[in-house]
Amino acid sequence: MIYGEKNVEQPIRWGMVGGGRGAQIGYIHRSAALRDNNFQLIAGAFDIDPERGRDFGKNLHVDPERCYPDYKTMFEEEAKREDGIQAVSVATPNRTHYEITKAALEAGLHVVCEKPLCFTTEEAEELVALAEEKNRVVGITYGYAGHQMIEQARQMIANGDLGEIRMVKMQFAHGFHSAPVENANASTKWRVDPKVAGPSYVLGDLGTHPLYLSEVMLPELKIKRLMCSRQSFVASRAPLEDNAFTIMEYENGVMGTVWSSCVNAGSMHGQTIRVIGSKASIEWWDEHPNQLRYEVQDQPAQILDRGMGYLYQEALADDRIGGGHPEGLFESWSNLYTRFAIAMEKADRGEKVFDMWYPDVKAGLEGVRWVENCVRSADNGAVWVDYK
Repeated sequence: MIYGEKNVEQPIRWGMVGGGRGAQIGYIHRSAALRDNNFQLIAGAFDIDPERGRDFGKNLHVDPERCYPDYKTMFEEEAKREDGIQAVSVATPNRTHYEITKAALEAGLHVVCEKPLCFTTEEAEELVALAEEKNRVVGITYGYAGHQMIEQARQMIANGDLGEIRMVKMQFAHGFHSAPVENANASTKWRVDPKVAGPSYVLGDLGTHPLYLSEVMLPELKIKRLMCSRQSFVASRAPLEDNAFTIMEYENGVMGTVWSSCVNAGSMHGQTIRVIGSKASIEWWDEHPNQLRYEVQDQPAQILDRGMGYLYQEALADDRIGGGHPEGLFESWSNLYTRFAIAMEKADRGEKVFDMWYPDVKAGLEGVRWVENCVRSADNGAVWVDYK
């Protein structure tokens, strides 16, 4: 149970790049980081417009002198201060993630980065090597992974409650972009521009979320090969896809599927993950994140609820309020930012951070690698490709 007591000796001095006024994602970063006193927001380069960024920072109670016109100036000036930032969150459009994360690591900073970490496997491997060289934490905001019932699923699978795992069925398929909404929405428009968004739209933006959930629940699974078909049902989005189907074969014979879509008309989110074993199956749906469906063959289906004493202790450790009270996405992000903070403090003590899971730089690399392989398969006629 989380009671708000300190997880780190001193709040980590923290800055932000992006996430300013009008940026939907910025608020959840700040809410998650500040909730448990793990971080203290003391600096930022919040906006490409320096004056607008400074005004926004002032409204967050950030010293105007520490509201910088760009990330390069922030890293340079903060490095001169004894109380300079120790970590930075990157909440900017996709094409800037690599350069900002690399610069932050070179400046000796920990990083929390929006996904994708970058556009190519080569870039991602460079960032992995740099993070390891500097012993810096890089967290990726796969924000759904902090839900308590994801940890419950992880423990049930590890304990053998499902038997031998056979299949993993994943999807993130909403309907909010079933029409060309980007024509009137700037925050959506860049997501379908390959120069800004990268080599994919829904594969990277949506599909990597349930894929990471599967990596948390089933850390031993390794993809052997995959086949992907992608479509642009709104033709103006081509060459980026707004719908994709991916089939995966894992090294141990387990099969997996991912449906990634923003044109599933009528669907709110449609993000689910179902893990099927020889004895039982579990299913989690992000629109009802406090429940986990548990189906044992030849028995009535059970709904496991967050916060209840019958859950594994590892799941209850993330509990923020007693059972029956709903927790949501902000709590999930807060749980991840707590993990980031603990890892950062360990790294600052010179420890290697291998004894805990969180969406780290290698998770960012795997997301980039998966998208690359999906695009390679789809663009060669939806053929099976060996996973590289």
